[in-house]
Amino acid sequence: MAARSSAPDKGPGFFSQIRTLYTFTQKEFRWLPFLLVGILLLGIAVGVGIGFLIPPVAVWSVILWGVTGLMLGVLASMMTMTRLSTRAMYKKIDGMPGATGHVMSTSLGRKWQASEMPVGINPKTQEAVYRAVGRGGVVIVGEGARGRLTRLVNDERSKVQRVASGVPVTVLYIGHGEGETPISKLAPTIKSLPTKIDRATMAAVIKRIESVSQSLTSLPIPKGIDPTKVRAPRPR
Repeated sequence: MAARSSAPDKGPGFFSQIRTLYTFTQKEFRWLPFLLVGILLLGIAVGVGIGFLIPPVAVWSVILWGVTGLMLGVLASMMTMTRLSTRAMYKKIDGMPGATGHVMSTSLGRKWQASEMPVGINPKTQEAVYRAVGRGGVVIVGEGARGRLTRLVNDERSKVQRVASGVPVTVLYIGHGEGETPISKLAPTIKSLPTKIDRATMAAVIKRIESVSQSLTSLPIPKGIDPTKVRAPRPR
């Protein structure tokens, strides 16, 4: 009997990730190939132009600057594709139940703590409320029809204010209507909130809120989004 290998499974290689990223983004932006080729050609042109402008002009110098321009073009292409892949991801998940939790759990950075699971949910309509705690205070985000979210949002706000008196509470609603926040702008909006509490107070608030929060383990994540499949792949 052949011995089983104890070596861990290797993840996708760098070029495999690049290919996956490109395929994901190109499905949303059909003109992506032309844009990337244009950036590469522009980089080469700029490099060659610098080679001719800097004396003494020599073939090896022009070639060297051309290669340098190509490398800069590759870097610019990667940065452009990464940015477009993020836009493609937001377009794909916009309006999907659970998208808010996905964004809040992956895009807020270390200064904020949030969970992919909602802190309040209506199982019949899939309206859900999410919460983030950070240096800017407490943020409550409603996902779904705004009119049906009133009770869930008010319940969560009352609970937070009861255990964290004096800590600012910001309420956001996901959507494209007046006074609502598009899913693509959710993370920037939260991270732009001014600092209101220090790290010690933030830790204390998190502990207090968690101590009074009801267990939601029996409540499933709203169906309609699989974050592992929707997240735009990024090259390492």
